[in-house]
Amino acid sequence: MNNQKIIAISNQKGGVGKTTTAINLATALAACDQKVLIIDLDPQGNASTGLGIDYSNRSNSIYEVLSGSINIESASHTTSIKNLFIIPSTVELSGIEPELLDQTNRAYVLKNLLSDDFKNQFDFIFIDCPPALSLLTVMAMTAADSVLVPLQCEFFALEGLSQLIKTIDRVRKNLNQNLSIDGIVLTMYDQRNRLSLQVAQDVRSHLKEKVFETVIPRNVRMSEAPSFGLPALIYDHRSKGSQAYIQLANEILKKTKNLEAA
Repeated sequence: MNNQKIIAISNQKGGVGKTTTAINLATALAACDQKVLIIDLDPQGNASTGLGIDYSNRSNSIYEVLSGSINIESASHTTSIKNLFIIPSTVELSGIEPELLDQTNRAYVLKNLLSDDFKNQFDFIFIDCPPALSLLTVMAMTAADSVLVPLQCEFFALEGLSQLIKTIDRVRKNLNQNLSIDGIVLTMYDQRNRLSLQVAQDVRSHLKEKVFETVIPRNVRMSEAPSFGLPALIYDHRSKGSQAYIQLANEILKKTKNLEAA
């Protein structure tokens, strides 16, 4: 598998559906016979929890990988979903930045740990970033091919997005010249709310083809699923939110095939 894609899922704002996007998009792609890995790079560990990885089973986590005590292969955990794997996170990850301060190339630590042999086992690797433009986020963008941005349909969405795009540009200029924006995913869309419609129109007029066609609606079943340690697609695959992530996965697969054919 030499056409694997490493995608950082990032937005410095919390509560925009970043982790929900990571686990449900990964699940949808796994259901399409893609081999998928999630790297949970958020010390909150919500992606790990959302995929049912109990805290007691996270002794081999991304923290141990980054601190050099284990290799990346031994941190990869299976999940209850066929084709979907995760490198979990623990709260210890919040202490990694001061530990790496003495390293001159600390932005490249994750990239250097992702050996070709390991990467080539997967079709897609998603890195779930913390809700901050921190060293962890910069490390994710340095290791990634592209950035996928979940964007909540609310008033301050565009304001935060411009800051994130500046960070992506800086990483591209200084650390990873091949980094691109994979796309913007509009999340928490409420069709009864005129503001949601207005934000969606504004984002599309500014960023045009960078915005995915698929829009992720507000959905109660999506909110309930993590408490059961399940992606929404497994918890209730018929819900509007689940169906939207299946559409998004198809859109990404189509886009990837078009790029490979070009």
